[in-house]
Amino acid sequence: MLAQDRTAPTQWARSVLLAVLSAAMLVLTPWTGGTANAHGSVVDPASRNYGCWQRWGSDHLNPDMAQEDPMCWQAWQANPNAMWNWNGLYRNNVGGNHQGQVPNGQLCSGGRTEGGRYNSLDTVGNWKKTRVGNSFTIRLDDQAQHGADYFRVYVTRQGFNPNTQSLGWNNLELIEETGRYGSAPTYNIPVNVSGRSGDHIIYTVWQASHMDQVYYLCSDVTF
Repeated sequence: MLAQDRTAPTQWARSVLLAVLSAAMLVLTPWTGGTANAHGSVVDPASRNYGCWQRWGSDHLNPDMAQEDPMCWQAWQANPNAMWNWNGLYRNNVGGNHQGQVPNGQLCSGGRTEGGRYNSLDTVGNWKKTRVGNSFTIRLDDQAQHGADYFRVYVTRQGFNPNTQSLGWNNLELIEETGRYGSAPTYNIPVNVSGRSGDHIIYTVWQASHMDQVYYLCSDVTF
């Protein structure tokens, strides 16, 4: 009986430690599965925070990132949750007033949504870019299968320099507006662009169907 009494606290402590470690893993592990809490993002050409998660999610403490991928480095330093929650960059209750809700200079953070979690995505600099041709397909993952009332796809005007200039609505040209998409895990949006060369930003506005919830997604490209 005495031996059992002495071991009981140890067993209790081990149980508590396991529970704490399990909770910590849930916080630190990036979300990748399909649950009701999931949302989505443009994965090709990669949105800024998805690209940073894709390249560095398993090695985000590597100091080499500061030299190899400085824009992602500053984003990880500012708020790692912008990458872990790469699928949560949205605003609720926009009412179709995109330009009113998302001011110039804040387009890539969705108007500093989610308490400023994604503010680092507005930082001007030489973000890693995906090479594309004048005709390409945007692939968007919708892990919760919200569907879409529409997608609007914009591209920066020729002459705009995304490496040195802050992005505003007046820098964008609408190149594609879709109709409604039914619920699916992935959407493909073919787009055609003319008169573009060099570095640009593709800006995708996704109006989800399940509620008034809008995603604002910057993808850096080189034509």
